[in-house]
Amino acid sequence: MKEAVLVVGATSSIARSLASKMGQQGTALHLAARDRFEVERIAKDIAIRYQVPVSWSIFDALDRDSHADLLQKALDHLDRLDGVAVFLGELGNQEKAQREFDCAEQIIHSNYTGVASILTHAANYLEKQRHGFIICLSSVAGDRGRQSNYVYGAAKGALSLFLQGLRNRLAKSNVRVLTVKPGFVDTKMTFGKSGMFLMAKPEQVASAVIRALQKNKLVVYVPWFWFWIMLIIRSIPEFLFKRLSL
Repeated sequence: MKEAVLVVGATSSIARSLASKMGQQGTALHLAARDRFEVERIAKDIAIRYQVPVSWSIFDALDRDSHADLLQKALDHLDRLDGVAVFLGELGNQEKAQREFDCAEQIIHSNYTGVASILTHAANYLEKQRHGFIICLSSVAGDRGRQSNYVYGAAKGALSLFLQGLRNRLAKSNVRVLTVKPGFVDTKMTFGKSGMFLMAKPEQVASAVIRALQKNKLVVYVPWFWFWIMLIIRSIPEFLFKRLSL
C-alpha cells in the first residue's frame, strides 16, 4: 500500500519539489499552504502528472487554533496518514528585527512557534498510531548564532532542539523524525543574498530528503558539505568568534 503524506508549506520551492517526487513514487498527498490559488495549482499538476490522489487546503502557520483541524482535513481526504512534512519559514529582515521586536517576534513565530504547534499535533497523532514519520525544515543558521541572522538562527536553533526532543520521545512509538538543515537554497527567500556560490537547487534538497528518509537518517545537511562548514564554525572558540563578521 502506498503512503499518504501531509505536506505543510507546500507552495515553498523545496516542499513543491518534495511533493512532486513523492507523487512520482505513488504517494497520496494532502498539500497545505497560505496561497489558495498556488496550492490548488500545484495539487492539480501533481495529480494529473503522476495520476495520484492529491487534495489541498489553506493553512496559516500563525493561526494556531486551526492546526488541529488541518490534520483532520488531511485524514478526511486521505483516510490515513503515514507522514507529515513541514516546510515553513521566513528569513525576515535582521536589521529591522534588531530595532523592532515586533519584527523579531514575527520571525520567531514563523520559524519556530507556529511550526512547533503543527508538529505537536502531528506527533500526538502519529504516536497514537505507533508508526509514521515527520520531516521538518530547519537550517544551518540554527547551529550557531551569528550577527548577520541571529533572530532567524535562534528560531531555527530552537526548532532543531524541539525536533531532537521529539525524536527522543517518538522513537519508542516507531515514529521517525528527520531534521533537514539546508544551507543556501535557490528560492525567493535567498534572492540577492551573498554566498550564493554555495547555493543548492530545491530539487537537490528534495532528492536529499527522500534519500535520507529511505536510509533512516536523523539529520541531513544539504548540500552535504554544510555539515563540515558548520562543524568548523561551531568549533571556533567564543572569544575569537565574537570578533568575526559572520
